[in-house]
Amino acid sequence: MRRIVALTLAVAITLAATAAFAGILGGNYRYVAPADFKKWLETGKKVQIVDIQVPAEYQQHHFKGAVQTNAFPVKSPEDKQKLDRVLPQLTASREEIVIVCPRGGGGAKNTYDYLKGKGIAEARLLILEDGMQGWPYRELVAQGK
Repeated sequence: MRRIVALTLAVAITLAATAAFAGILGGNYRYVAPADFKKWLETGKKVQIVDIQVPAEYQQHHFKGAVQTNAFPVKSPEDKQKLDRVLPQLTASREEIVIVCPRGGGGAKNTYDYLKGKGIAEARLLILEDGMQGWPYRELVAQGK
């Protein structure tokens, strides 16, 4: 019986430590599903849309009113400087910020972490789930500038 209790306790401690470690390094990201974001767009919910796609992808498809940063993949100092240019606009409001990247993966997470590190409240940050490549509602996407 003691072995079972000890094993259970060891597993619980390991899980708690793993969760805490993931929290320190990031990994607890907030997402908005395409269906929910579609509703926001259709109802005119006020949000800031930060689009980090490269210029060619932005030209192909982007959301009306999106802030074009061309910061993908947000790894280099130059990429981060592109986000720094829009920080005053983002900090001047209290609206939620939806980060749009090609697939809703690493670039979006890098942006989320960077903006959070620059003082943007995490409660305002969201990543569009599956990014532009996973966006099924093409009628809501602008073509070109």
